[in-house]
Amino acid sequence: IFYQVLRQNSFCYLMYLAWLAVSNCYIKSPITDENAQKQADDLGAQFTDKFIEDPEHVTLLLTLLEEFDFHVRWPGVKLLTALLKNQGPQVQGVILVSPMGVSRLMDLLADSREVIRNDGLLLLQQLTKGNAAIQKIVAFESAFERLLDIITEEGSSDGGIVVEDCLLLLLNLLKNNSSNQNFFKEGSYIQRMKPWFEVGDDNSGWSAQKVTNLHLMLQLVRVMVSPVNSPGATASCQKSMYQCGLLQQLCTILMATGVPADILTETINTVSEVIRGSQVNQDYFASVNAPSNPPRPAIVVLLMSMVNERQPFVLRCAVLYCFQCFLYKNEKGQGEIVATLLPSTIDANSISAGQLLCGGLFSADSLSNWCAAVALAHALQDNLTQKEQLLRVQLATSLGKPPVSLLQQCTNILSQGSKVQTRVGLLMLLCTWISNCPIALTAQISENLGEDERLVQGLCALLLGICIYYNDNSLENYTKEKLKQLIEKRIGKENFVEKLGFITKHELYSRAAQKPQPVFPSPEQMLFDHEFTKLVKELEGVITKAVHKSSEEEKKEEEVKKTLEQHDNIVTQYKELIREQDAQIQELKEQVSSMTSQNEQMQATVAQQLSQIQQHKDQYNILKLKLGKENQSQSNSQGDASQVNGLQTEELTQLREEVEELRQQHTLLQTQLSDKDSLINTLVSFLWVFCGSLLSCVLQELEALRTQVQSQSAEISQLKTEKQELLRRAEAPVNGIIANMTFYSKNEVRSLSGGRTDLEQQLASATSTVAILQTEKTKLQTENWFIWYLACYMYAFLSFRMLFNTISSLVILRPDLQFT
Repeated sequence: IFYQVLRQNSFCYLMYLAWLAVSNCYIKSPITDENAQKQADDLGAQFTDKFIEDPEHVTLLLTLLEEFDFHVRWPGVKLLTALLKNQGPQVQGVILVSPMGVSRLMDLLADSREVIRNDGLLLLQQLTKGNAAIQKIVAFESAFERLLDIITEEGSSDGGIVVEDCLLLLLNLLKNNSSNQNFFKEGSYIQRMKPWFEVGDDNSGWSAQKVTNLHLMLQLVRVMVSPVNSPGATASCQKSMYQCGLLQQLCTILMATGVPADILTETINTVSEVIRGSQVNQDYFASVNAPSNPPRPAIVVLLMSMVNERQPFVLRCAVLYCFQCFLYKNEKGQGEIVATLLPSTIDANSISAGQLLCGGLFSADSLSNWCAAVALAHALQDNLTQKEQLLRVQLATSLGKPPVSLLQQCTNILSQGSKVQTRVGLLMLLCTWISNCPIALTAQISENLGEDERLVQGLCALLLGICIYYNDNSLENYTKEKLKQLIEKRIGKENFVEKLGFITKHELYSRAAQKPQPVFPSPEQMLFDHEFTKLVKELEGVITKAVHKSSEEEKKEEEVKKTLEQHDNIVTQYKELIREQDAQIQELKEQVSSMTSQNEQMQATVAQQLSQIQQHKDQYNILKLKLGKENQSQSNSQGDASQVNGLQTEELTQLREEVEELRQQHTLLQTQLSDKDSLINTLVSFLWVFCGSLLSCVLQELEALRTQVQSQSAEISQLKTEKQELLRRAEAPVNGIIANMTFYSKNEVRSLSGGRTDLEQQLASATSTVAILQTEKTKLQTENWFIWYLACYMYAFLSFRMLFNTISSLVILRPDLQFT
């Protein structure tokens, strides 16, 4: 029916009506009733369900999209887009199994009519949502190349809504799809992203569309280097972004003026993930300076925004994330940050990162306290050296009073009962960097307070537990046993463990543990850091065990530790012994290598001496000939000749031995040559057998096709005969009706007319069948010639290739033969 309607030039209208049905476009009047509105919204889904009950409908629609006529292709694109919106997974499944289904849709991007191309982008967006298999197929259909070309043609970040659609489709293809990400990187498409961020010096005019485009472009970069990707893939993309200059371009936007706040925030987050864990990228970021007078490091400028309470909250969170990523697995960067806090490196004439962190740590703004504490904790993460260095930091709290250590100042603020956010931040810092045990913590743990205060109590319990677990009993007044007695008397072991469990039960703890980027809806909910949640998870169980252990169990553990230490010492001794043996083996290997070299030199010397012996033999033969002539001409020189004959006998023996050795070598070479000749004969036999088999198969296929053509020719002849018979039978009744019309009633005339109609229909059917069979015959003849030509070509190609390989083998095996 669809094809008949199409032949009547009305199919495009029918398809347009189908699109209206599945997309609810026919609803014109506003509906106030919620239930009625919901029913109206469900009508499109109901029509879609009916349409896709038979998958052949979708397959037919895909076939019709190949039509170039605008009035057919455009409604088809709109209809398929609406179907995907309503029942995406079901329609995706049909398209996935349809032959060349995705390829037909990819052809829409090459359509010269922008309306179809742009709607094709929207169609592909719906098609690629949540289906990794389709995403891979689309990517391997040159989607990246086409989309990047369209973005460039439309003006990159200055382009319109089409650029936005292309970027959304790229995000669909790359997000959570490691295969496509690797294909994007291997195809050198990362390098093509750099021009997107060349925004120029004049940043005063930023349209809403440009902001949207650049925001999506930054998200696309983040997808490639997201912390959730595999470390190897992320590191490879980070390396490519540095080598092609993309990181440098992002840092230029970071330090530019006039950039909108949301673009600046997203750029900071993007730079954060590009440098996270990459030493080269982190070193480059440390060298970036802001265009100020005097120039200041970019890190310092960003930290100034983080501790400034007048800056937007999301911007301060982004700066903190950037600082965390800069210090992630970066011992060099951690050392540089801590060094700015030490007395020997402080410069009174400049602002350093350490000064900003200390200023934020003890300011009146609780959010600045929290951010500075977390930032400083990341400078100490997994770095024992910097923890020890930070003990040297001294702070001048007020005029006329001696300076106090940074650690002491943190505990003083805790004991003063400041805001919850401030205390949580300081306790996370102290838990990360612990080297002392202030007894003031026990007072906060034992009180019964509100929920937020209970969280502070839990952190205090964690800090005190760390003091117990890592205690080496070097201080007599603060040994493990005395601290546990203090807990038992003032808090109670069960109460202590309960307070410790408050941390992991807190909702904000679970949220912070999900991902490293600090994302909080409001400043008040900014309590936990991602890396700190890892520390809590690691320490909670061991601290609980350490508090509950008795002195006897600890003694046993100490004995076990000593035993383990002894075992470790034994293992260390064995390792040293193995290292010595490895060194000896290496030395012996070097000696063997040296002796091998000497052996090669000796063999060269022997070869040289053999050459000299051969020369002596030649000289001897010449001398023997000369002596023979002299014996014939001069009979008076018998005494000299006998002396020469004596020399000749000794050397003849030696020559016989050498001739025998050469004869044996000749025999061996003859045997090897015979084996190679046998191999050559085998290869030649295989060549003829293989080619004969191939030719036999091709001839059989051709014979089968020839038989099929003859059969269909006979059938065509038979149908032609039937056609002539039907024509003859159709003419006879009609002539009889005309001659005797007066003798028949109207009913009989109508009956005969109906018979004629039936005969005409049979005739038309037979004619159609003959035409179809004639077409099939022509097609088979064409395929017959094509297969014959292909078979001959394959036969010639394979014969030439086998002959060439055989000749190559002969040239290698028989270098004495001459070939032209």
